[in-house]
Amino acid sequence: MAEIRVAIAGVGNCASALVQGVHYYRDASETDVIPGLMHVRFGEYHIRDVKFVAAFDVNREKIGKDLSEAIFAPPNSCAKFVKSLPKLEAKVYAAPNLDGVGPHMKEPFRAGGEEKSVDVAQILRKTNADMLVNFLPVGSYEATRFYAEAALEAGCAFVNCIPEFIASDEEWAAKFEKAGLPIAGDDVKSQLGATILHRTLARLFVDRGVIIDETYQLNIGGNTDFQNMTLEQRLKTKRISKTEAVTSIVPYKVPTRIGPSDYVPFLGDKKICYIHIKGRKFGNQPVRVMAKLEVEDSPNSAGVVIDVIRAVKIALDRGISGPLISMSAYAFKHPPIQVEDPTARRWVEEFIQGKRER
Repeated sequence: MAEIRVAIAGVGNCASALVQGVHYYRDASETDVIPGLMHVRFGEYHIRDVKFVAAFDVNREKIGKDLSEAIFAPPNSCAKFVKSLPKLEAKVYAAPNLDGVGPHMKEPFRAGGEEKSVDVAQILRKTNADMLVNFLPVGSYEATRFYAEAALEAGCAFVNCIPEFIASDEEWAAKFEKAGLPIAGDDVKSQLGATILHRTLARLFVDRGVIIDETYQLNIGGNTDFQNMTLEQRLKTKRISKTEAVTSIVPYKVPTRIGPSDYVPFLGDKKICYIHIKGRKFGNQPVRVMAKLEVEDSPNSAGVVIDVIRAVKIALDRGISGPLISMSAYAFKHPPIQVEDPTARRWVEEFIQGKRER
């Protein structure tokens, strides 16, 4: 089976979980139920078919290193669940800062080394990358568009895991369609995270005839993602993405507040979420649901991205260009078309089988 050649923009905790996971599940059995995987084999591709070929970052302690080493460099705090990771022969290249590093994150991200940034498109071509996965920090408006343009220039597919609207933007979608390249996004859902749990609870209220009067979702964590999001101006699209993912389930307007709430350094890569839903049931009587979810944050996204990568490769193999509607609806909070999760899952299975184009 052909390799899936993957480049990464942003060698943070999510990249660490993904890279470790590809090695961790390399021998996963297709006949067993494997903890943490939705698909051992996705179409023609097993997880071990994923090969990392390059990465881009601004952290002076990561630049120049092999990706297998760089994912464990500070300030990364993702759990190390692979004891010994072999060298990947995938170099981390110096990337331009642009707006990927907020003013309060220059020191935590160890940004500002002497290395001159590379020509990203040239590196993507040189390494024969099939796709570029965007793991930049939240709020990277210019940087995300820079990497999307580099992917277009290099003839690479693009996977946008952050809440900058590329796949769901008509103009950008048209660019990838015209270039004959697939794109998936935007803002990856966790495997079992705050958004998917909140959506499921909201759907339960709606299906059971309970009116939702108000709801909120508060999230705290201790990794650099949460530290970065202490600056409210970097959160605009994140709040939109998370809020729309939940409110799209409810067929009427509901007072809603969703988003990161605080940075608690000693939590490390642990994320804690509090969900509140207040409603009215039979006889106009009140009902409240309060839920608490606690997860290791970064591996939660990797369990989804591992499927997105293989879906994008299938699209490349089949000559499909533009937004992947099925995979984006299933795996991302702000897809081009928002549908309920069971529908999106069915679409993905139909896509794998070739019954659905995209």
